[in-house]
Amino acid sequence: MMKTLIFQYLSDKCKAWLNLLFLQALSENMKELVQNFPVQLRQALEIGENAKLRKHSAQIQNVLITGLGGSGIGGSILSEIVSSECPVPVCVNKDYFMPGFVGQHTLVIVSSYSGNTEETLYALDEAIRRKAKIVCITSGGKVAELAVSHDLDIIIIPGGMPPRSCLGYSLTQLFYVMSFFDLTGDNFRTQIASAIRLLEQEGNEIKNEAKQITDFLSGKIPVIYCVDGFGGVATRFRQQINENSKMLCWHHVLPEMNHNELVGWAENHPDCAVVILRNETDYSRTQARIEISKEVFNRYSSGVKEIWSKGKSTLERSLYLIHLTDWVSCYLADKKNVDANEINIINHLKGELSKI
Repeated sequence: MMKTLIFQYLSDKCKAWLNLLFLQALSENMKELVQNFPVQLRQALEIGENAKLRKHSAQIQNVLITGLGGSGIGGSILSEIVSSECPVPVCVNKDYFMPGFVGQHTLVIVSSYSGNTEETLYALDEAIRRKAKIVCITSGGKVAELAVSHDLDIIIIPGGMPPRSCLGYSLTQLFYVMSFFDLTGDNFRTQIASAIRLLEQEGNEIKNEAKQITDFLSGKIPVIYCVDGFGGVATRFRQQINENSKMLCWHHVLPEMNHNELVGWAENHPDCAVVILRNETDYSRTQARIEISKEVFNRYSSGVKEIWSKGKSTLERSLYLIHLTDWVSCYLADKKNVDANEINIINHLKGELSKI
């Protein structure tokens, strides 16, 4: 009310200036959360070490990680990283309903930061009915209430932040759960610790490269490519651009895109800018595909930029790329003078759904 009254007596130029300051202050909050990603990872390790989990009486034959948005992306990233060592299939669910295979031999990991994600609550209820082994990762809400009332294992992570800014908490707990049930090794601890050191040491370089990528993407439609195995990281990049930068973009993985989407580049797309997430460890044939595809992208798009990961392990390289591209999404928000925190359209959708 007071703000409205004051604005009535200000010039249009002054109003625009005050609005810009307001948006910058909000964006600084998201930047602070991104800046604290290494700190969050360190805290997440402590939370995981103190988690109280119980073994399942039945043999685990498959794993389902259910969650959406910022709470669900960790499952996509983990499933790719552990695929070569996990002895059972790891699937990701982003819907109201469970796949048919879920039963008493399934480990269901429920990830909902708020604890009130509608689709996840439906899926949790179904997992309970099917007598699966359930572990919940949440900051509270109805998921925590259901976990207590049904005597389910639960890991509580800090609340009060946008879910997308808390990937460090949720992803780390996923690794702890998988390791506890002997589905992966425990080397993730040293890999995350190594990633923390890397991100802290490379902090200024990471931000400088993110600013260069931001200038390249400004005013364009971002198109993100990566190799198979880093699709979750590319999805995270897209989601951050969607939510923080308020922009549309898309992503795809190689070599799959060479069998379909590449044909879509047969004509000029000057409004598109291509970013390729790369690793020195990528398979040689796939690297050759990238180099040939780049010739096509350079011919028909506004240009191509590559972001090379750093780190010894896949997990460390993934965390490096996540941190760098999170910065890109924040800097793009600055370029557009939009609030990186605001998600009014999603809140509108939830409000309308609550009426049904």
